[in-house]
Amino acid sequence: MHADTGPGSPRPLDADALRRALVGTPDAPYTSLEVLEETGSTNAESIERAVQGAADRSVLLAEYQAAGRGRLGRTWTAPPRTQVALSVLLRPGAVSPDLFGWLPLVTGLAVRDGLVTSGGVDATLKWPNDVLVDGSKIAGILSEMTTVPAEGDFDLRLPALVVGLGINVTLTREQLPIPHATSLALAGGVTDRDAVARAVLEALARRHEQWRGCERGSGSTISDELLAEYSDACSTLGAEVRVLLPGDVVRTGRADRVDREGRLVVVTPEGEVAVAAGDVTHVRPADDRWGG
Repeated sequence: MHADTGPGSPRPLDADALRRALVGTPDAPYTSLEVLEETGSTNAESIERAVQGAADRSVLLAEYQAAGRGRLGRTWTAPPRTQVALSVLLRPGAVSPDLFGWLPLVTGLAVRDGLVTSGGVDATLKWPNDVLVDGSKIAGILSEMTTVPAEGDFDLRLPALVVGLGINVTLTREQLPIPHATSLALAGGVTDRDAVARAVLEALARRHEQWRGCERGSGSTISDELLAEYSDACSTLGAEVRVLLPGDVVRTGRADRVDREGRLVVVTPEGEVAVAAGDVTHVRPADDRWGG
């Protein structure tokens, strides 16, 4: 399946304009930016490019993903040019692995920032990787890590992180991949994909720099400021939730807080349980059985 380029088809992203805004000057937030007409997954492609030596803060966008990926190996697709689908490669350098678990959370804050700025909608965050508008999913986030050879020393392996996201822009109700999802068009927001892509990438650069700054300012732990900002934006906190863990283990209780490791702390009748994103199959409202 390829993106339709015929008359009346959705307008493609303006790669040249995005590069002029985001790449190519000494203080530009990114080192490269490419828009692919089609790929299997921007995350998979970015990981492959990382192994081949792609630079820190490389951006890859796609008009169509044939094998888009979500958490826990879930796959999804959307019609061409109905989303903003992108991945950013980060070479974390001195950033402690203790902070890696916060990357999808920080990215969610950036997507929220960008949607407020460009999309005209007020978004909230569902821990750990969804962005919601009016309680429905408008964007998903997937953070992945690989290791790559160090420059000049192929015996030394260094981490490379890829954070990917997909934002539903013009999808109709019938085109949405899951129940309880929405798009900017359905939410009455702005559907200019160039504006959304630019605003989200600018916000990602700010939030990722804030994340990297935690290493310098807080001794390899998340800053009070970032923890407070995420907590304020996270609609999961304060809700009664059912946490589904591998092996069909269920924990039910009140989502109390996110701790400094990025884990969700749930107060259950048996006591507090801290769950990490990698260990969670679903976090759902306690009275709701829908997936996503």
